[in-house]
Amino acid sequence: MADLSQLAASHLAAAKADERGRSPELLVHDGPLRQTIIALVAGTELGEHNSPDAASIQVLLGRVTVTGSETVELGAGQLAVLTHDRHSVHALEDSVFLLTTVTSVGQTAEPQRAR
Repeated sequence: MADLSQLAASHLAAAKADERGRSPELLVHDGPLRQTIIALVAGTELGEHNSPDAASIQVLLGRVTVTGSETVELGAGQLAVLTHDRHSVHALEDSVFLLTTVTSVGQTAEPQRAR
């Protein structure tokens, strides 16, 4: 069992000490399911990249923007489905998020937005 609050704090501290301003860790790897905690210091960006078959982002601390075909700003406690478009993630302030992905299953349905 993972304590996300404790992991968020330790990864944010690690990101602040990292020259690239980030700290990721794969927490769950179960078949096609992956859950990764990622900390970014303010101003740091994960450059544009492809989306996996299905993905969501849940912000645990801070605020980020996800930029792709549209730009979405997310704050702590918010969850969003990532589109299948190329996108980037930019930390507006020191931030930690949980990235959930499913790979190698094909795209059979439109993603549903979190409410």
